[in-house]
Amino acid sequence: MKIDIFDAAMVRERLPMKDCIEAMAVAMKAASNKTVAIPPRTIFPLIDGSGYFGVMPGSAADPRVYGAKVISLYPGNPAAGRPALQGIVALFDPETGAPVALLDGAELTALRTAAASALATRLLARREARTLGLLGCGTQADYHLEAIALVRELEEVLVWGRSFEKARAFVDRHARGLRCQLRPVQFAEQAAACDVVCAVTSAHEPVILGQWVQPGAHVNLVGAHTPTARESDTALIAQCRVYVDSLRSAFEEAGDILIPVQEGAIDRTHVIGEIGGLLLGSVAGRRSDADVTLYKSLGLVIQDLVAAHAVMERSKQTS
Repeated sequence: MKIDIFDAAMVRERLPMKDCIEAMAVAMKAASNKTVAIPPRTIFPLIDGSGYFGVMPGSAADPRVYGAKVISLYPGNPAAGRPALQGIVALFDPETGAPVALLDGAELTALRTAAASALATRLLARREARTLGLLGCGTQADYHLEAIALVRELEEVLVWGRSFEKARAFVDRHARGLRCQLRPVQFAEQAAACDVVCAVTSAHEPVILGQWVQPGAHVNLVGAHTPTARESDTALIAQCRVYVDSLRSAFEEAGDILIPVQEGAIDRTHVIGEIGGLLLGSVAGRRSDADVTLYKSLGLVIQDLVAAHAVMERSKQTS
């Protein structure tokens, strides 16, 4: 039995961000079309309290793919210079059931998360959006900068982090690779006033407030992924047209949405629908240039599996 192994560099080589954005369109349409099977994911704390272990299985009919993402999450790793999330995506042959590939899970997760935000931005942001605000300056900020630059012609990027030095280092690292101007800012309010805003932090309390966001903006909320954590305040959610990757996941896990619901500021109908529904034409998008649109990302294993399938297909073509 032969099992192909793709490390992070091989995944990145075979799945350019532009192609990953298109793969996310396939994945999100499949999720909203209900041509996928996604059982509840299992995430549990390790017995010694050092981290978490997660198993996320799934399958899709088109492309025909199934497997699972298996991850570890060690919140203390970044302080020691290691990634918090590590793991693998395992693919199986849909004809025989044999395992066929193992792919670097951290790289796939980073790629597909940013690509999904870029897809939402392409669908929802104003066409003339030219400024990007990044709240957070870690790995997801790296990938989101690349991804958003592919779907909008950026002229300026403002980067905020809890450490101004880290924000400045981020700008220094990326300044030569883009044609637009990048600059670090001292206050989150400055980055939040851009045409497109991506919150990619590990915050449990709001880092972006509704009063900071300008009419016509589009916001991607990426970092928080539990019912009690959020990156946005209630005012922002209440004023936005809200979209999600999965309605079921959003109402189970998205603190950005669940907390305003619990407060009575919104009800479940405030969420317009899924990005896949927007692609399929069953969900309405932006109505005017004054609308503030928002995509709440939680991530779905089908995104990982479709991205992994794309890596495998590209590998077959180049072998």
